[in-house]
Amino acid sequence: MTGPVHKTRLLIADDWQDYALLDSGQGQKLEKFGPQRLIRPDPQAFWAPQTPIEDWQAEARFDIKAGDDERGQWDYRGIQAEPSWPMRWNELTFMARLTPFRHVGVFQEHSVHWRFAQAQIKRVKRPVKILNLFGYTGLASLACAAVGAHVVHLDASPKSNRYGQENQALSKLEHYPIRWITDDAMKFIAREQRRGNRYDGIILDPPKFGRGPKNETWRFEQDFPDLLAGIRALLSPEPLFIILTAYAVRLSYLALSQTLSDHLQGFGGVLEAGEMALAQTGSDRVLPTALYTRWSAMEV
Repeated sequence: MTGPVHKTRLLIADDWQDYALLDSGQGQKLEKFGPQRLIRPDPQAFWAPQTPIEDWQAEARFDIKAGDDERGQWDYRGIQAEPSWPMRWNELTFMARLTPFRHVGVFQEHSVHWRFAQAQIKRVKRPVKILNLFGYTGLASLACAAVGAHVVHLDASPKSNRYGQENQALSKLEHYPIRWITDDAMKFIAREQRRGNRYDGIILDPPKFGRGPKNETWRFEQDFPDLLAGIRALLSPEPLFIILTAYAVRLSYLALSQTLSDHLQGFGGVLEAGEMALAQTGSDRVLPTALYTRWSAMEV
């Protein structure tokens, strides 16, 4: 049986008006999120910054807690920073937030996938059902719903789902069909298989390590193959796409795409893989952010 055609590509999120990567280097990055400038650590920014870091101007800087890769605290640098504020991407409105985990409520590099999913949904003239696993604050779910898809959004964090519902209201999509579910991804997949539910598109953004609402554990390198086997069983007879991103894992994008390809024999289509990145303002430099692989039945 034939499998998909493989392609390699660098995806650069350059379609923002409310976000900009202003500078990066020496393990730090200076970003503009709407009206606020933030300094956050980034271990991939080995190079020298365009402007000395001590000259960067920002409303807040995130300082990593000793011995912890994610947790820390925000230093407001004597400037009054807002704890949350609205931002826009195309037709979507959402809240950015300063969190204890250096994240701000949006992974802006994912806009390349939101646009891709919207194009795939719009090209078919039939009802489309999307599953968004590890969905965080719901921007991918909102992007799909905005162009007519029925969406099931799942995250293990009740707080993330509440933020997603707030973003849905801000985007004036309250009456669009999105189900917000708090659950463990693997348990949910198993139940959906038993129920016979099927999806035309599946979006996956699993963490390196995570816990479910009942303290279930997720480890990427251990659970990733079972995750792909599970979602393969949830695909509709004529699926449109699968989108997968991975952060901070000791894998190549080739490992992701070849593993996904094993589960797509007989579907044909196009399997694309590579890195995601952010373009730096006033420079030809890009900041790598994540690995990805995505499959589509038809290239658009």
